[in-house]
Formats: sequence, structure tokens, C-alpha cells
Amino acid sequence: MTMERNSPQGNNVNSGRAAEQAASAYIALGANLGDREQQLMAALRLLDDHPAITVVRASSLYETAPVGYTDQPAFLNMAAALRTSLEPLELLRTMLAMEQQLGRKRDIRWGPRTIDLDMLLYDGVTLSEEELTLPHPRMMERAFVLVPLADVLPDGHALHAQVNERARQALQDRGEGIALWNMINWPGVSAHSES
Repeated sequence: MTMERNSPQGNNVNSGRAAEQAASAYIALGANLGDREQQLMAALRLLDDHPAITVVRASSLYETAPVGYTDQPAFLNMAAALRTSLEPLELLRTMLAMEQQLGRKRDIRWGPRTIDLDMLLYDGVTLSEEELTLPHPRMMERAFVLVPLADVLPDGHALHAQVNERARQALQDRGEGIALWNMINWPGVSAHSES
């Protein structure tokens, strides 16, 4: 396992929970079975209800064509900024358990799914392990990740300019057929606000 932390963590947060050491994490969410929007909102609620996770910002919803295995319905995709006291692997395992709780079945690689939760970035951590690679190794190649991520990545983040430029280009080129589906108002939080 290789794990490096490129920037210090340790900002105290208090959002109705006990203040504790918390890190910033950025995740991608996707769904293309059932009520896609409802599945994404259910995932956000599960994340935010977890005692060690707070959903700080949520992107708009974007509809995209499937990538890889294309014989399936279009996806709704979004991204979220989290604050968490969980370490990266703990957060990943928590998200995988939430996928199962929401009915995720892993039958076909890149196939249809009720919900997909992927960790993209975790507070400057570089990690290379069979179970998890950070930053996500293909995130800069995928419009369905970059466009929502640009909605939630704060101005001061090291990847902000690069993500915004690639997201702007993807929207202009309509990469992966990406289009704004719906804007959401995550409770008490607007895009690019900090808690």
C-alpha cells in the first residue's frame, strides 16, 4: 500500500455533531435504473445521516450516455463534497455498504445500476492499493465525473482550474452526451459554500 498525504488535514467542524478531526472528500454518484433522481437523493441522505460524514455541497444532476457497456439506459450523475472523520478505506467500505442497502447488484462491469458511489479525491491523499486508488485514476477522462465535480470543488482546490477547464470543454463538446438534468437545493448549502 502506498499512501501519501499532500496537504495537512485537521480542520474542526461542528454541524450539530461533536467536533472532530475531519477531512474533505469528493465523490461521484450515478444511477440508471428505477427512479434515478430518487436513488441519488436517497444516497445523499444515507451519507449525510452517517455520524462520521456530512454532505457539504451537492452538484446539479446531469444526464449522460453510458460509457463502456452501452446497451443500457442513460445515467443521472452528480458529485458531492463531504467532510468525514473516516479514513479513505473506511469511507469506501461505508459507501459500498450503502450501495448494497440501496439495491446495487454487480452483474456486468460498467453495467446498469440502481446506484454507484465512487471516491474521487480525499484531502490531498495519494493512495495506490488494490481496493482503492486516489485520486481516482480515470476521473480526468470522464465528462460525467468532471462536470458535476466542477460544481462542488472549491476555488482554492489544487485541481480547481484543471477540472473547470475540462468540464467546460466537455459541456461545449457534449462529451458522453452530457446535459444538465435538474438543479437541486441540498439543505442549507449552495454551490461553492464552505461549512
